[in-house]
Amino acid sequence: MAKKILLLGAGLSTKSLIKYLLNNSGKYDWKIRIGDINIDNIVQKTEKHPNSEAFLFDINNNKQLYEEVSKADIVVSMMPARFHHLVARACIDNNKNMVTASYVSPEIKAMEQEAKDKGLLILMEMGVDPGIDHMSAMEVINRLKKENYRITLFKSFTGGLVAPKYDNNPWNYKFTWNPRNVVLAGQGTSMFIRNGSYKYIPYCQVFRRTERVFVDEVGEFEAYANRDSLKYREIYGLEDIPTIFRGTLRRPGFCKGWDILVRLGMTDDTYFMEGLENMTYREFTNSFLPYSKTFCVEEKIRKMFDLSEDSLTLYKLRWLGLFSNEKIGLKKASPAQVLQHLLMKKWKLDEGDKDMIVMQHQFEFEKDGKRQQIHSSMVVYGTDEDTAMSFTVGTPVAIGTKLILTGEIKETGVKIPVVESIYKPVLNELKQYRIKFTEKLIPHEEITEPFSKL
Repeated sequence: MAKKILLLGAGLSTKSLIKYLLNNSGKYDWKIRIGDINIDNIVQKTEKHPNSEAFLFDINNNKQLYEEVSKADIVVSMMPARFHHLVARACIDNNKNMVTASYVSPEIKAMEQEAKDKGLLILMEMGVDPGIDHMSAMEVINRLKKENYRITLFKSFTGGLVAPKYDNNPWNYKFTWNPRNVVLAGQGTSMFIRNGSYKYIPYCQVFRRTERVFVDEVGEFEAYANRDSLKYREIYGLEDIPTIFRGTLRRPGFCKGWDILVRLGMTDDTYFMEGLENMTYREFTNSFLPYSKTFCVEEKIRKMFDLSEDSLTLYKLRWLGLFSNEKIGLKKASPAQVLQHLLMKKWKLDEGDKDMIVMQHQFEFEKDGKRQQIHSSMVVYGTDEDTAMSFTVGTPVAIGTKLILTGEIKETGVKIPVVESIYKPVLNELKQYRIKFTEKLIPHEEITEPFSKL
């Protein structure tokens, strides 16, 4: 009898996921039922495949949610993260396993014992970051532990960026995922540990304290700190590690420009601005600057941030259009929403553009007084068929779904892919889909202390 896969949500990150499930549907006798608030999202991705079925789905319709879950053998939730706990609740109530790419929320974590008691698996964090980062890190960490090495440093960096061939703006960046998340990135306090000392970076300093990262295939990057690196000590079994840090990759110079937008207040999402209806971007910028009878907007920016007239950072701000007389065209918005509105025009992927995902883990480990390092790096490029972001998010979710349905993954409870029974088969299959890591061993005599302002 055919197994029924219920996929809820058919947004940007689901193209490769849907393709994988449909391509394997004949072999495994699957029927894939896909629900979304916009049915066109589904039709574009399924091309009316005979083993697919599309339907209009509203996550706020609890009766529809429970009816759909009750008829499925497994549920894949690709809804916005704030809705996953509703899907998880319906899955547990209906005795169904669930897979998603998103972080474990407190609401879902609270369901763990109930899922275990029912023999169910809620498998989360199965995308790229979180997901592939967990799996690839744990593969190396467990290997080093088996060889009795003491791991003294772990750093992990990921970036969704435009591929070098299509990198043609002064920010060296284009949107490859949710623009709102990019605009609000870094908010809160970043926490990590370095050489045994706890470090805390408030939002106002995050983009001023960066670390340089070099990846052989694609060159140099800078990394700013992710919010909470400390929790990964327990997740990865590195409770006593002296240094652990996770960061997001951008090309050099990006963070200096973004820091100015943060310090001006343009990324604030806590209030709505007055007078937007007739405001230009130049007036928007000036609204964050001191009043002056003599200095123009550009001069005030230069003086406030100590920029020369020919500064590349000033050019980046000008290129964005922040000094232009173009009308904003919004009636009610926060500063962050105004900035996002502008960036979605300036940082959009042009037709034919390709993106890339870059990930690097750095491990330092020692035995018998000798230190060594491993740099484990992955670069995945987008194709004509799909973006690298969608591909690396959707493919591990799809593989995890298959492994649960075929009985290869037998875990129960709320899990993320840090146990070998999950990450090993997923990583092995990902290699067939050009998602693989290259390791570079740095022997004791070649280790140099990296430059870092962190």
